[in-house]
Amino acid sequence: MKFGQDHYRPLLEGLTIQKSSINRLGLHATEEWKAGVYLGETHIWNDYVNEWIRTPLGGFINHSDNPNCFIWKDSHRRELYTVKPVLAGEELTVYYTVGYDDIIQ
Repeated sequence: MKFGQDHYRPLLEGLTIQKSSINRLGLHATEEWKAGVYLGETHIWNDYVNEWIRTPLGGFINHSDNPNCFIWKDSHRRELYTVKPVLAGEELTVYYTVGYDDIIQ
């Protein structure tokens, strides 16, 4: 059986995990990305265990006070989007926040 186009991939083509100057390992671009690009889900809510399950994107995205991405949130998933152009070789980052919905879940 070959690994097909429709099989789950933990990272999109154009993303990789490598050494980070922020915190050990981080998510990096291997190609350029425009602003407003959906890069995948960072967390998925699991009703069975009543907690968030982190994906590779969520496990390796680091904090920055000047981020190039943001995490869109709803009640069952978190999605990563670019907010400005990202160059090949650049680390993808978000501004970590703790909101009310994060505290009560």
